[in-house]
Amino acid sequence: MNKNKLVLEMCPNFYRIINFEYFEEDLVTDKLIKIYENFIFNADIKNDEEVKIVKKIDYVLGKYIDDNLFRRKMQKEIYNVRIAKTYKNKLLAIVENIIAIFNHYEEDTTRSIYIARWI
Repeated sequence: MNKNKLVLEMCPNFYRIINFEYFEEDLVTDKLIKIYENFIFNADIKNDEEVKIVKKIDYVLGKYIDDNLFRRKMQKEIYNVRIAKTYKNKLLAIVENIIAIFNHYEEDTTRSIYIARWI
């Protein structure tokens, strides 16, 4: 089977992400979509670790489209991402940072539910 078809099977949000309509001035969204496309189509689908990252970045950008609060947080936080010049795979480093921003957002917004035990 064609590699691109296999990648698209792993990415259920692909067409929603690619066809997302955003303002022309929104450079962050434009760059995130380009990074997403480059990463998923250049990933090694035989490598289980990269397959997990492909699925996760697809999920994260799906949330980026759906969740306005996350979109605002990402647009602020993405400017704080720093990648060392000596890093070999810069695209992977950027994708991992995007996922880390999402994980931090999820931790902040998900509240702990404590069920008190009545005596």
